[in-house]
Amino acid sequence: MKFVGLFGRVKSVVIGMIHVQALPGTPLHRMAIPQIIEEACGEAELYRNAGIDGLIVENMHDIPYTFSVGPEVCASMTAVCTAVRGVCPSLPMGVQILSAANSSALAVALASGMDFIRAEGYVFSHIADEGLLNACAGDLLRYRKQINAEHVQIFTDIKKKHSSHALTSDVSIVESARAAEFFLSDGLVITGTATGVQADPKELRDVAESVRLPVLIGSGVTSDNVEQYLDASAMIIGSHFKKGGVWANAVDAERVKRFMGKVHALRK
Repeated sequence: MKFVGLFGRVKSVVIGMIHVQALPGTPLHRMAIPQIIEEACGEAELYRNAGIDGLIVENMHDIPYTFSVGPEVCASMTAVCTAVRGVCPSLPMGVQILSAANSSALAVALASGMDFIRAEGYVFSHIADEGLLNACAGDLLRYRKQINAEHVQIFTDIKKKHSSHALTSDVSIVESARAAEFFLSDGLVITGTATGVQADPKELRDVAESVRLPVLIGSGVTSDNVEQYLDASAMIIGSHFKKGGVWANAVDAERVKRFMGKVHALRK
């Protein structure tokens, strides 16, 4: 399994989020690119020193999100990811570009040496807060083939957070998972309804029992509830690792160390 080859574990992998500051052209952009890179690299060092298993770099401060991500965002993310990779040359690392800029994320991953991307809208249409998001699996995997990036794994959200799923209300999360598996996803991401909201442990069990893919938890994991998610292949954690538990704040090194200490003890 490619997942195990990357992380060296079947389950309980912990992936920390680096939310880069708002990039050029976006409404909240204030910080020069060298400063953005310096901050991202500093957070990568904090995570590495705390014993994190992997990292993912994301442009979450680029609110409000758009489906028309400009070349300036891709260029900036490539610069950031390349620098972060230099700080953590051996740590498994991925990238996500909001919103649903999955092909751009693949290009950035290839250029900067990332190992995976997190992709939205892989199977089935749904209404995100940005608008109508259609399935992209066919085009995305063809693009990965065309640019010779098949070593870059694609972890795909199903029943994506910050979305209405009325269009697919007759399709269960298990059916969505099986569809993503059939469409050659490398791993599935389950979330709560919004950033920081706890995912349903029952959905984790149901999906994990229904597919042969890695199943990752993409929101809401904390020190208080981590026991419920240890059977997940991985836990992507952002909000809980930030000061005050707020996603927009800086990474809190002590929070990360305490969490990783608990996880290491539970893994034994």
